[in-house]
Order: sequence, then C-alpha cells, then structure tokens
Amino acid sequence: MDIKKVCLRCVAVITAAFVMPTGIWLYAKSASRFGRVAAAAAGVAMGEYKPYFSAADDSKATVQTANSSKLEAAVVSKHSIWDMDMAPQEKQTPSVSSEVPSPLPAQDVTDKIPYPASMEGNDGVIEKYTYGRYDGEQYFDLDGGGQVRNCTELSNDELYEESSKPYDFHIDGNSSEPQILIYHTHATESFEPSDKDHYDSSFSCKTTDPEMNMLSVGDKICEQLDKAGVAYIHDTLVHDYPSYDGSYDSSRMAVKQILEEYPSIKVCLDVHRDGIEREDGTRLAPVAEIGGREAAQLMIISGCDDGTMGMPDYMKNFHFACALQSALESDWQGLTRPVLFDYRHYNQDLTTGSLLIEVGSHGNSITQAQYTGELIGKTLGEMFGGE
Repeated sequence: MDIKKVCLRCVAVITAAFVMPTGIWLYAKSASRFGRVAAAAAGVAMGEYKPYFSAADDSKATVQTANSSKLEAAVVSKHSIWDMDMAPQEKQTPSVSSEVPSPLPAQDVTDKIPYPASMEGNDGVIEKYTYGRYDGEQYFDLDGGGQVRNCTELSNDELYEESSKPYDFHIDGNSSEPQILIYHTHATESFEPSDKDHYDSSFSCKTTDPEMNMLSVGDKICEQLDKAGVAYIHDTLVHDYPSYDGSYDSSRMAVKQILEEYPSIKVCLDVHRDGIEREDGTRLAPVAEIGGREAAQLMIISGCDDGTMGMPDYMKNFHFACALQSALESDWQGLTRPVLFDYRHYNQDLTTGSLLIEVGSHGNSITQAQYTGELIGKTLGEMFGGE
C-alpha cells in the first residue's frame, strides 16, 4: 500500500478518535462563557453596557468590567444594574431577648470603640463609582428628577402616579417647636479617614467616636437646618452598642418617646451608611462631584407593606421619598442613587414622613460623607425653611 495513503489514513483516525472529541468537549465547556463575553461585547457596541473606570492615577486609568458571572445582567441596562445589588441588605435584626436594649448617650461610649490612630495595612482595594440613571423593568424616572427602583409587586405605572402626589404633612418653618427628627439606629457606622484607593481590613468600619461616625453626618444636616431656621431634634443616642441585635427595637422606643413629647415632629430620618463590596473584597465608594468637591452618593429607602408589616400609611412615606429625591437631584445633580422601594419596615410606621437614608459606603471618606450631610441639610432647609 502506498505509504502516503497509510499516513493520511492514520491522520484521519487520530483526528476522528482524539482531536474532534477533545475540540467538542472544550467548546461545550466554554460555550456559556463565550456567549456571555459575546453578549457583553455586543452590549458595549450598542451602548447598553457601561464599564466603570478606575482613575485613582489619571495617567494609568484602567477599564474594568464585571466578572463573567455578572455579564448577562450587565447588558440589561445602559448603566449596568449589577452594582445596585452588591450592597448588603440593611437588616432589621430583632432583639435576642424580650427586653429592648437601652440606648446609651454618645458621650458615655466615646472611647468604647476608638477610631484607629493609624491604618497601616494595605490589603484591600477601594474603587470610586458614580451611580447614574438606570433602565430596566424595576426602574422609572421621577418628573422632578431622580429615579425609583421598584422591588415590589406594585406596578411602575401605579407608583409613578403616586410619585407626583403631595406628601401628607406640613412643616412650619417658623415654629419654635421641633419639626424634624434626625436619628441613627446604627450610630457607630463609620468611614475611611481620607480619600484613598485602599483599606486596612483590620478596621471594622465602626467607631463610637462621634466625630468619625454617623453622628457627625447628622450634625452636618442639623447645622444647615439651624441656618434655615427649621426647628429639629438630633437624637445622638447610640442604639447599636454594645449589641447590634435589637438596635431597631431600641431606636423605635426612643423615637416613640420623642414623638410623644414633641408631637410637632412630622419628619423622622434614620441616617445610615451603606456597605457596598464585591465578592473579591473590593469596596466601592459611591461619589458625585458637587460644586467642585466629592460627595458620597446617598440612597433613600422607603418601605412598602405586603399586608403583614403594620404600615398602612406606607404610601404617604413614599410620596415624601419622591419629593425629597427630586429636590435633592434638582439641587445637586448626581447626588442620589435611585430610591429603593421594597418590603422593608425600619420603624416607618411611626410618622408619614419616616425614611431611611444611606449616606455613602464604607469605602467613602468621612469628609465625603459629611459633605453629603451638609447638602441634605441645605435641601431640607430649602424645602421647609420659613420666611
């Protein structure tokens, strides 16, 4: 037999027996990955997926994309929605006993969780991120500015109609009686000491130092209310130390007592800090440039009742959430993330002006967060200030 024919037949046998099955196996194993990459590439080409830029060093700005498991979601929106889901759910943890924890005055616990004198570790990455406008089934625009993320079974059309309705209360900006309550269920939530691209994982992101935790953000809100002449109360009780469990029970008790003593209060704002982190431990610092300075972006949370949560007036809170969201966006474009409307409680049954506000994340600096507090206070002062 011709040697050439023998060689060709051998090659054919080897190809049929080994090469083709191996190729088919490799393709099958990688097909979903190729599909996701192709979908992401198509999304970029069509403008439906917006990667984010890390530009801590402007000369070496890099483009980074979501990991492959997120790419399918990334093409859903012009501004990718995967980042909206990275923040942990704010938990309303019940007390471990039937006794409600007693809140502690801030001055009595200042040194209990000291803010670190130095953070020499450099074992975590912080990236700045600016949340923008979102498309998708969960989102709709507010006429006055900003958006709502609807995580309920109510339709967007119904909520859009509700969003334009006036809120339920009237603030007397000329009254000497307190009209607004600022408080902090998780007062010990804290921030980075400065604007930087790394963090020290030994820092718990909590402190009882009132100059470095949520109390300082509340102070900035209240300074602007003072300037606008709006009477308020800033509850500086620490509800989440020594125990985090039951902190909402503790703040509920305090708010109810304050409302009983000061029935003039119409608005109750529970001011928190978010915690936005990727699976690889990278922390995001949501920022917006306002007036030439960086502010920590904020998110308003308005709770919806599924019929089991004892909040029959939840829609009235939603009216206020939409009005505040639009006012903030009108005053400081880009400052807000979409209002989160979801099945949450957070003691929002206590007034028809009760909301939770997340200021920044644990990747933001304390200066960025305090600046946001100042901006919130200015908007509230404009909304409610007297003549």
